[in-house]
Amino acid sequence: MATGLTADEILALRDRHLGRSLSVSYRHPLHIVRGERQFLYDADGRAYLDCVNNVCHVGHGHPRVVEAACRQMSELNTNTRYLHENIVEYARRLSGLFPDPLEVCYFVCSGSEANELALRLARTATGRHDVVVLDEAYHGNTGGMVDLSPYKFAGPGGAGRPEHVHVAPVPDPLRGPYRYGDPSAGQRYALAVADELRAAESRGRPAAAFFAESVPGCAGQIVPPDGFLPSAFEAARSAGALSVADEVQVGFGRVGTHWWGFEAQGAIADIVTLGKPIGNGHPMGAVVTTRAIAEAFENGMEYFNTFGGNPVSCAVGLAVLDVIEEEELMENAHSVGEVLLAGLRELSRIYPIIGDVRGLGLFIGVELVLDPETLEPATEQAAAVVNTMRERGILLSTDGPYRNVIKIKPPLVFQAADADRVVSELGEVLAGSALGVS
Repeated sequence: MATGLTADEILALRDRHLGRSLSVSYRHPLHIVRGERQFLYDADGRAYLDCVNNVCHVGHGHPRVVEAACRQMSELNTNTRYLHENIVEYARRLSGLFPDPLEVCYFVCSGSEANELALRLARTATGRHDVVVLDEAYHGNTGGMVDLSPYKFAGPGGAGRPEHVHVAPVPDPLRGPYRYGDPSAGQRYALAVADELRAAESRGRPAAAFFAESVPGCAGQIVPPDGFLPSAFEAARSAGALSVADEVQVGFGRVGTHWWGFEAQGAIADIVTLGKPIGNGHPMGAVVTTRAIAEAFENGMEYFNTFGGNPVSCAVGLAVLDVIEEEELMENAHSVGEVLLAGLRELSRIYPIIGDVRGLGLFIGVELVLDPETLEPATEQAAAVVNTMRERGILLSTDGPYRNVIKIKPPLVFQAADADRVVSELGEVLAGSALGVS
């Protein structure tokens, strides 16, 4: 499968023409030229099992999605100032997947844009400015969202916490103050959110919103303890703030039991933001909110997005919904996720370096530690595992504040045989003396 440039030539051109803050994955970067279902193919034709791409949600190059985009692109693509049935049909279908009273849609081009719009909605509806977020949160790459993302502003190159942002503890039952085995952990983390809301108000800076990833991703694929999200959202409402559920990473059935991560936890948000999987790789995003909040946003300032909600994007979005429903991919995420979690937990009983296995559906984190008592992070070992698995044809990545959590979030067409392969190969890698973890 010859291509015009070698991997080394591409790297040299990246170095010359692209900003160096744009990173590449793996010690030996991959030259990927094609994708199909749960596989990516390099320039030499080698297949790699993609266990980390939560963008191509229904599989790389799904023919239904490709055909919908091509057909609509050949007919018409323009902005939303003209009437077109695609946007209203997509809004009807999408809003119908949410619990009441979430019923009004806005369309944008990315998850970052969706979170920016959610912030505008919350500030306009409440007349307030400040925001409470969770530690290690990531809500987007725009300036406003970097300000709301401790994962960025408290990390390398960050400028620190802005005055209008207030940070509550991430509800991490492994490393946080309230841990596994504490039946009140969820409520105690929610009380910490309530404390932050009260503290902000006492400083004369009442919060417009509490932003939370329904299942925190960059924090390390954290599954919050039972009761956290409903209680935290209620605390926000009691303080006069709106609750914003960031579903950019976990939405559209990835959690396996529900369409949305907040629903799986028994919560109802005031505003929900969507991105990544919404278009299977096509640049889309959305905000879904209540009629009352939407009406409060109608303050005389027009909201317009040049590309958001265009006919091609909505055709793609509709095709993605069709595929999820017709191929029963939410159910697949649940069943295959159970197979994968069971296999990984079995490995954790063999290899003490696995300090925790957690997840919902096909959103899974495997945390590596040097000592199961002190929880000293196995950062170098996690990187070694990921790079060794890449050599074996399996693509994984790391995340979390210590980069010691192996994240697994594959396309929802992932199969039980794929899960078995991941567990088998990972077991062999963990047994390898080269990693120093045998």
